[in-house]
Amino acid sequence: MPTALAILGTASDVGKSLVTAGLCRILSRRGVRVAPFKSQNMSLNSYVTAEGGEMGRAQVLQAEACRLLPHVDMNPILLKPEADSRSQVIVQGKVWGSQDAKGYFGCKPELFRYVEESYARLASQYDVLVIEGAGSAAEVNLRDRDLVNWPVVEMADARVILVADIDRGGVFAQVIGTLDLLEPWERDRVMGVVINKFRGDRSLFDDGVAILENRTKIPVLGVLPFIRDLELDQEDSVTIEQNGRVEFSGEHINIAVVLLPRMSNFTDFNVLAAEDDGRVRYASTPRDLEEADVVILPGTKQTIKDLAYVKEKGFPQALTGHVRRGGELVGVCGGFQMLGETIADPQCVEGGGQESGLHFLPMDTELEIAKRTIQVAAQALFLKDQSVKGYEIHMGITRRRQGEGCFLINDHGSERVDGAQSSDGLIWGTYLHGVFDAPEFRRAWLNRVRLRKGLSEIGLAESEQVSERLLAALDRWADHVECHVDMKKILRAIGHT
Repeated sequence: MPTALAILGTASDVGKSLVTAGLCRILSRRGVRVAPFKSQNMSLNSYVTAEGGEMGRAQVLQAEACRLLPHVDMNPILLKPEADSRSQVIVQGKVWGSQDAKGYFGCKPELFRYVEESYARLASQYDVLVIEGAGSAAEVNLRDRDLVNWPVVEMADARVILVADIDRGGVFAQVIGTLDLLEPWERDRVMGVVINKFRGDRSLFDDGVAILENRTKIPVLGVLPFIRDLELDQEDSVTIEQNGRVEFSGEHINIAVVLLPRMSNFTDFNVLAAEDDGRVRYASTPRDLEEADVVILPGTKQTIKDLAYVKEKGFPQALTGHVRRGGELVGVCGGFQMLGETIADPQCVEGGGQESGLHFLPMDTELEIAKRTIQVAAQALFLKDQSVKGYEIHMGITRRRQGEGCFLINDHGSERVDGAQSSDGLIWGTYLHGVFDAPEFRRAWLNRVRLRKGLSEIGLAESEQVSERLLAALDRWADHVECHVDMKKILRAIGHT
């Protein structure tokens, strides 16, 4: 068995994913054969592996930190919320079913066997596994149904680091309360605490560290200062909250992403926000679309319900006005489906029936039970000579009534056309996630918008530097963690001094 280190938290969104990624990169740089593991993740931001399996993007980032290709064993269970108390359950990369919370908890024995299988496969290949927990480490009402925190810690015989977020306030109650609620054997596994997102003069918290250590008898391994411009994909709502307040400008490419209740894969647009000439705003009202050069309808886990929401909020009129003014309209995955004439659900994937689309593209979509998950390489048909790589995650087939597609896909030796576009190319949609990742395509597309706006083109080198900077963000974060956390204690605990 490899050595295991578990990163648990005092609550959700305290920074477990990024602390895990940072430790993974630090260990990888030291030559340790390390891999990430999170038994159960809940997120609508997912990724498709080379084998065609679906997994959470946080573990993709952590795999990248380990310099590994992502594999579904790193995240054997992915929950994709469909409603407040119901989720699609992805097990080892494939759809396992749709469950409400009560039914899901009743399946713990069966599901935990998958967790054990995936962990055992990773354990046979790596020297250290860095395990990420979920939510709070002290969910006492869920202890008998837990699939991700203490049962995994016990299975892996892991040492535990507890992460707390001082930025949200109440850090003493977070740490002391969490530790007090643990069972004695659980508390004995906690080797230290990391305080995350500290702002200001670090020395002013020296007395806080002393209070925590004296009260809990557990060392504070580090206090991580807050980094405002950390450019790493995150699964929580931080990006959306920050970008909802973005100001548009006449000197920039202003991109409004319609904020859907069940929006998925919003990480598709992070790279656009990273461009110096890009401004990305998440639009919660039609008024937020004002001054946008491009409006994007993003992916969604519930296309028909989110389409109804778009109509209810009055977005169709605003979108029509945007297009009439010469603005560009883009749909990705579920947002692409919305742009058409109809969306039919004969197999009750989303409750059945048929819904009228937004009528921007002459096409029809039929939802299907089978989910398509595949990585693809494609050639853009509306931006000549531009290649992209991406992945598809969707449950439906879209057929064009007329007109052209957007991308020519090489699918295992055979060619097929993806997406649809208007005759002027200013309305287009695709099933491809990650379509903006390639700097060549991204810059060509942004320059097309710049020219329409009367701005001069920007060279490819600018976008290539953005991609390089994003790739370097993991090392920047790892340097930050290594500078502010006592790595000697951690390394000793896992036998890698």
